[in-house]
Amino acid sequence: MSALTDYSISELQRLYKKREIGPVEVVKAYLQEIDLKDPLVRAFLEVFHESAVMRAGELEEMDPEGMPLYGVPVALKDNISVKDRLLTCGSALLSQYTSPYDATVVHKLIEAGAVIVGKTNLDEFAMGSSTENSAFQVTRNPWDEECTPGGSSGGSAAAVASGMVPVALGSDTGGSIRQPAAFCGITGMKGTYGRVSRYGLVAFASSLDQIGPLTRDINDCAVVMEVLSGHDPKDSTTLESPAPGLVQGIEEGVEGLKVAVPAGIAGWQVEQPIIEFQEEAAAVLQREGATVEAAGLPGMEMSIACYYILATAEASSNLARYDGVRYGNRIEGATLREMYENTRGKGFGEEVKRRILLGTYVLSSGYYDAYYARALKVKSMICESYRKLFKKYDLIVMPTTPSTAFKIGEKSDDPVSMYHSDIFTAWVNIAGLPAVSIPAGISAEGLPIGIQIIASAGEEAKMLRAAGTLERSFSFRRRYLPGADS
Repeated sequence: MSALTDYSISELQRLYKKREIGPVEVVKAYLQEIDLKDPLVRAFLEVFHESAVMRAGELEEMDPEGMPLYGVPVALKDNISVKDRLLTCGSALLSQYTSPYDATVVHKLIEAGAVIVGKTNLDEFAMGSSTENSAFQVTRNPWDEECTPGGSSGGSAAAVASGMVPVALGSDTGGSIRQPAAFCGITGMKGTYGRVSRYGLVAFASSLDQIGPLTRDINDCAVVMEVLSGHDPKDSTTLESPAPGLVQGIEEGVEGLKVAVPAGIAGWQVEQPIIEFQEEAAAVLQREGATVEAAGLPGMEMSIACYYILATAEASSNLARYDGVRYGNRIEGATLREMYENTRGKGFGEEVKRRILLGTYVLSSGYYDAYYARALKVKSMICESYRKLFKKYDLIVMPTTPSTAFKIGEKSDDPVSMYHSDIFTAWVNIAGLPAVSIPAGISAEGLPIGIQIIASAGEEAKMLRAAGTLERSFSFRRRYLPGADS
């Protein structure tokens, strides 16, 4: 890794303001890393070599003051719209579709001085937990090329973990930022539902989707999250409250906070090293002045079933537009019905078709009350249960995933086992809460382990205080990255 590609966002800003380095040399250094590493990792679907260098050159004529991401290369998951660029969502159906506009988060990044360097791979339409469901390529985990990087934002996570970019954006519907962050040994965050605009994000499940950052550490994550946050008139679900100040509180520590850790965590088929890091996290927080107590997490038994009913129902509705008439590559047929069947049957991959069928089934007249209506009641129960829990506790700290990264192909033929990898993340989306995953350590096999911090709605700043405390104690980058002291 070039020294230029090892700087944090704050270090880059300091050097830029002193004119010791310039955006062009930094962007070129990262593009060289992409050219060198991506043939193996396969994180990128498209790299914007020319426009990235041109944008960096334009920035060199500007004053960096007031631009918190001045000259910072950023990659985007390929379900986020960038004007006049391909927007494939990892699907053969959209392999030739070009976005006519920028997503709100892209506007915010550009205003903050960022340089968009490319689009990253994902499970098709963000439906998956391994980035194996892409129509174009399988992304590999930089820690072990035989393992998945997680999903569905696996391309973004792998790009950051391998040092090809310092920042990438992903989307999180049931854990699709946090799970790959845990598998790849980086930081990944989703805000409170409505904290970040979804305008320009291709919808999977609209009541659950959120855009968020993947970065190398918690400070960079907070900087990017501050840029992305805020009300957007183009997305009526965004919060009216102002974007929170996140960076300044990271160093404040956790003294006086009340933290819940899940009781009976071993009963959820969690690998032993993950349990050990969970226990270490609890011990660190208690040592630093927090009150830590074991607590039952309401609705865990029902959360995966609830999530996969609601998410697939919304997916079946959202994906109805991809029919070869309004959107998508058309495959002709002798009749209109045959054209629909050809387009959707050959254009969608197996996992997307599985979820469309599940969603259509639970919404059908004979089963609506038995499945979808009941899942909505469970969602309401989960939301209310966590409102009550957060009256007693400030934070929940728990594993991000029940296992470390699994082998490519290991769970491809077992969808239920694959869905189980979302057991600790999906309920957070159901409840609309903010959460962040940070790297804690590695397993005996050399694979990263993530710890997740969850706060009540709107309490991202409090959550990042705990994340900062744990990051300083775990010292993951210093202890485990190549060349680090062991």
